[in-house]
Amino acid sequence: MKDTEILDLYWARNESAITETQAAYGNYCYSIAFHILHGKEDSEECVNDTWMRAWNAIPPARPARLSLFLGTITRNLSFDRWKQKNAMKRGNGEMEATLDELAECIPDKSNTEEIVAQKELERQINLFLGTLKEKERDIFLRRYWYAEEYSEIADRYGLNLNTVKTTLFRVRGKLKAYLEQEGVVL
Repeated sequence: MKDTEILDLYWARNESAITETQAAYGNYCYSIAFHILHGKEDSEECVNDTWMRAWNAIPPARPARLSLFLGTITRNLSFDRWKQKNAMKRGNGEMEATLDELAECIPDKSNTEEIVAQKELERQINLFLGTLKEKERDIFLRRYWYAEEYSEIADRYGLNLNTVKTTLFRVRGKLKAYLEQEGVVL
């Protein structure tokens, strides 16, 4: 079923929208959650919560790209669950390391005054990603969107582990320089 047809089901408040969404995007959303949470049950719960959030958001929202909309919901829910679980105990440190790497070039803005600046930052990052070579962009997104480990990325692209680390280090440097050039306060 096409995204427009799935969205029409949501707008009609037809419960089969959830079934169709699961069929079309279940594996995609599960993959996102699992790379962040590293657990089957937590990942499945986040995916189910994604369907509920989508049901509550559509309408009034009518996303242009349903996959991106659902992926973002899943990712945010997974990070929230990860933070909740790791507030009591620390895991293997991979997610914390991933977030710390990005903290060097992306500021943490959590007060309401910064919402507009956060949207502008999102826009600038998307513009920056458009300036990268395809492989650099893919490696960057695999690490910082999908939270894949260095070794997974290296295996996926047939690269040496150090090549992946070096590529990410350089792209983070480019991102920081790009954001500074665009006037984003770091």
